[in-house]
Amino acid sequence: MDQSWRFIPEVMAPGSTQMATDAWLLDQLIMGQQPPTLRFYRWQPVALSLGYHQNQWPSHWRSLRWREQAIELVRRPSGGRAVLHQGDLTYAVTMPLQKSRQDLYRQICDALIAAWKRLGVSLDYGTARRRYHTQASCFALATAADLVTPTGYKLVGSAQWRRDGNLLQHGSIRLWPDAALYTQVFGQNPETSANPPTVIPKAPDREWVEHLSTMIMEELGQSLGITYDVRSLNEAEHQQITQWQSSFVIPVDFSPKLVASSPEDIALHP
Repeated sequence: MDQSWRFIPEVMAPGSTQMATDAWLLDQLIMGQQPPTLRFYRWQPVALSLGYHQNQWPSHWRSLRWREQAIELVRRPSGGRAVLHQGDLTYAVTMPLQKSRQDLYRQICDALIAAWKRLGVSLDYGTARRRYHTQASCFALATAADLVTPTGYKLVGSAQWRRDGNLLQHGSIRLWPDAALYTQVFGQNPETSANPPTVIPKAPDREWVEHLSTMIMEELGQSLGITYDVRSLNEAEHQQITQWQSSFVIPVDFSPKLVASSPEDIALHP
């Protein structure tokens, strides 16, 4: 018998709101107040999200700007390295841990692979590399947990947070990255010179993103045996989420262990 999940249509909002929403949905699932949920979202303004255990970063990250707007610095509830959220689409899943977290990770990622295959794009898992933990950027190197194209372009990076027998998995799908901004933030170009798949439109295209989201939704539904109840967040839910936001904001005057280059902290990674 199919399970019924909630599907929340795409939301564009600041990073602190997005992270608060993901954490709130997991908390609601644990308390039995929400069903398992799938949602997609984008970040406005551009943001830099740090993994839960990432406690070192360059001092200039406090004053980053792009197109005359400040780049928000936020904390993710999940692990991993910093992710620059510009030109990307993020997915988030909250669900019970019905099997091992590794098995669920692969099942969700396999649905992403199947959706991109329908677009003519082959994806596979990356190869673990020792230097990952010396990188500031999640997208500087691919690991065995990431999805990459045959040319080496890291298209999807994901991370997990587990609580009380339940799981949040969210990930960034890198569609329209700005190379100059990446260099400004991380002080280096990505290790690979591979380009995004040519099936991705040259400029951001809302209809194309909706098409991609629908295919991911369908493949995940088929893989997990689920149907969807489409419901946007209502006003009462927005008000509850607002109370969570401050937990994910990194204040400008926060004093981490500042480094001049790439941090070497130990972070959780799927």
